[in-house]
Amino acid sequence: MSRLLRILLWSAVSLLGVAAVLVMAFRRGEPVNALWLVVAGVCSFAVAYRFYSAWLTAKVLCVDPRRAPAAVTCADGKDFVPTPRWVVFGHHFAAIAGPGPLVGPVLAAQFGYLPGTLWILIGATLGGGVHDAVVLFASMRRGGKSLGQMIREEMNPVIGFVALFSLLAIMVIILAVLGLVVVKALAESPWGLFTIAATIPLAFVMGVAIKTGRASVTAVSVFGVIGLLAAVVGGKYLPPEWSAALTLNATDLAWAIMIYGFAASVLPVWMLLAPRDYLSTFMKLGTVALLGIFIVALAPPLRMPAVTQFVHGGGFVVPGPVFPFVCITIACGAVSGFHALISSGTTPKLLGSEADIRFVGYGSMVVEMLVALMAVIAACALPPGEYLAINSPVDPNNAAAVAAQIGKINSYGPQYAVTLDQMRQLAADLGEPNMIGKVGGAPTFAVGMAQMFAAVIPGKTALSLWYHFAIMFEALFILTTLDAGTRVGRFILQDLLGSVSPKLRDTRSWMANILATGLLVAAWGFFLYQGALDPEGIAKSLWPIFGISNQLLAVIAFCLGTVLLVKSGKARYAWVTVVPLLFLTTVTFTAGLMKLFSANAGGFLPTIRNLEAKLAAGLEGPALAAAKTSLMNARIDVGVTALFLLLVAIIVLGSARECWLLLTGGKPRVLHENPRVELPDSL
Repeated sequence: MSRLLRILLWSAVSLLGVAAVLVMAFRRGEPVNALWLVVAGVCSFAVAYRFYSAWLTAKVLCVDPRRAPAAVTCADGKDFVPTPRWVVFGHHFAAIAGPGPLVGPVLAAQFGYLPGTLWILIGATLGGGVHDAVVLFASMRRGGKSLGQMIREEMNPVIGFVALFSLLAIMVIILAVLGLVVVKALAESPWGLFTIAATIPLAFVMGVAIKTGRASVTAVSVFGVIGLLAAVVGGKYLPPEWSAALTLNATDLAWAIMIYGFAASVLPVWMLLAPRDYLSTFMKLGTVALLGIFIVALAPPLRMPAVTQFVHGGGFVVPGPVFPFVCITIACGAVSGFHALISSGTTPKLLGSEADIRFVGYGSMVVEMLVALMAVIAACALPPGEYLAINSPVDPNNAAAVAAQIGKINSYGPQYAVTLDQMRQLAADLGEPNMIGKVGGAPTFAVGMAQMFAAVIPGKTALSLWYHFAIMFEALFILTTLDAGTRVGRFILQDLLGSVSPKLRDTRSWMANILATGLLVAAWGFFLYQGALDPEGIAKSLWPIFGISNQLLAVIAFCLGTVLLVKSGKARYAWVTVVPLLFLTTVTFTAGLMKLFSANAGGFLPTIRNLEAKLAAGLEGPALAAAKTSLMNARIDVGVTALFLLLVAIIVLGSARECWLLLTGGKPRVLHENPRVELPDSL
């Protein structure tokens, strides 16, 4: 293709993307078709990957295709293994795509489809992709070292220790929220719980079969997929006694998830974690691709307004105004600090060439951007009243509270009209006891996804089957991150404990593994249990803290990237990390302070004063117990949020000092990269 034709082609793609955004932003009076959102996403993906990522890797990072990466220089056949780029892409995408691209955009739909869409498009292309590629590049040049290790070496030991402690503390909150999303999706849902529970024995059988060589990987894969589908269908026909036994409340489910997380971290990786994650990868990639096809085929209208009245605050799905809360609510779909743990974890030990950093690091992030846009469509294609009823923080068994909530939703205007009978019919169609109070985002996404699937592949019970398939898909999606995250967190904790007793650093020691896992699960399990007790816990406290902590982790990664660019003599290009660093620092610190002090954002301190006043006025029975739980949670949230802000402030200021010293000659520019080794021709 000639240069002129290429210019015309990419100009047309860019203009089409701009036109799609303008249509979404300014069309009024009739629903916007979801295809405009798809067009905006695909055009942004194409332009950002073709131009920005190419410039980033070639000019800023200066990747060297002939330089042997860690997977080659440290090859051991176990952790460091040069792996084909498509396989690494699948692994990396499956690892980074946790609940964020599904749940976050659904919760942010409260503000309308436009704010979340804009943040996803801008954040992923200019922030998230840069974040993931820079950390992956840095780790590959340093023998696959973790984010904390690189900060300790490239800055100083004090900042490194603070960073390592921050990583562990942030991971505790992230894991707690992952578990709570699953709890809220499966509480009092015997069909859904049966489907997820069935994956555990399936994983054991697959693990044993592969380990002992009794079956081929292909045969085991077929067995696993058929078993998953059978579990989805079988959940509909459970005997009454099974249904009763599997109808668990939120706190019982919290204990079950803690037990699962402990087992997945302690047991040999081949026995439970690896086969479940392997099975999950099939479901993730296959279902996401199918959902994308169905969205294009159906072209559903977006019933949620472009911008709602909740942009100024006062919503109960996401407390607080659209800025900064749309940015921290949509985590993995735009910028996610959790990705830094993967980009400096398993992926740099597998990627066989620096030339593939663009494809795996940046490419996986913009693919996840498309997944997040699908979640926006799934949520915004629902009637707004149903969306708000599903995400209402009320006890569905409290008739008075439910009636009051339905009245509150209808008071927002005719476009939010919803009735109790309508919600009961929806629950019956989905095969669920109720659909009011299913907070957490996952059920909402499942309803939207099920309605699309049932429209293409209909049937008498299609809606209920597709809903529970979607719940199973989401829970597998999330539990994959939870079990892998618990194991990674255990490694970080063992590294810290090793400074007290070197024996505790030995990952081959059962005693050290069990102790570290027990401490870690107890930490995130505490927050999970408290969130399960509080009907408003996930909306008003844990998910905002999750978003803040996740973005603070991204701030830490951008600090490292900025220091490395200055050290390598590329200060003129440092804006690629400094701009998102400054923006995220502003977002997270603004959100953190608002969550501490602002009543309009469901602030913890105003909540504490309000609850203390209610307790002083006198409460009895369940109301008293609920108020005490909420009060304790709010007090804990104050401490956690303040601690995170303090730790990251230390790292940001320390990084700024490092850059100043490097730029003024107060400190020598010494990069701690591994020596360059030429990549063998055979690779």
